[in-house]
Amino acid sequence: MERLQKVIAHAGIASRRKAEDMISSGKVKVNGKVITELGTRVTPSDVIEVEGIKIERENKVYFLLYKPTGVISAVSDDKNRKVVTDFLPYVDERIYPVGRLDYDTSGLLLLTNDGEFANLLTHPKYEVHKTYIARVKGLVSRESLRKLEKGVKLEDGMTAPAKAKVVSADKAKNKTIVELTIHEGRNRQVRRMFDAIGHPVQKLKRERYAFLHLGGLSTGDSRELTPHEVKQLRALAESGTK
Repeated sequence: MERLQKVIAHAGIASRRKAEDMISSGKVKVNGKVITELGTRVTPSDVIEVEGIKIERENKVYFLLYKPTGVISAVSDDKNRKVVTDFLPYVDERIYPVGRLDYDTSGLLLLTNDGEFANLLTHPKYEVHKTYIARVKGLVSRESLRKLEKGVKLEDGMTAPAKAKVVSADKAKNKTIVELTIHEGRNRQVRRMFDAIGHPVQKLKRERYAFLHLGGLSTGDSRELTPHEVKQLRALAESGTK
């Protein structure tokens, strides 16, 4: 069940705040009955009318995008830069990214119009693992890896324990490729974690999100999630499975 004002907003009728005003002023009916109580929850089978016009609810859709670098994880940008939805022009529904990847970070990003699903996957109390491949400056020692694994202190607090391993190291070029798996989603977290151990990130890609991966996709490609994948993601988040 979803809040009535949220359903009205998602249908594109009005902003959520405006939808609340419309409900309070008696302009909304559910199954023929005027509803004025904010927070009223409705089911997909309920018939909702706003000022006498029945609203059509969008089907819930779920997509996986291989986000390129130089793209904003948003649906619009005031500087007219490319945004992730530019890569899904065939989608009629009003989708938005689940969480975000930095402008300079590529990799796996989910998009949906299902707010409950998005909140479930991004809520701090749930532990959905995300795996990144980072090319960093310098040769990363075992001691530095242990710091990542135990958690490092950032300006917004200690990070949760992570999994880290060296994929390769190049002494001549003074760089290391590290695989890092975390379940938090703080702003620029992976980059800040490597900064904290003295190895700035030169290139970063999210390879996996839970059990999902980029196999078969090229940069900028996307695909729809299967119903089974959506069900698995819900179950994974709800169980807190690591």
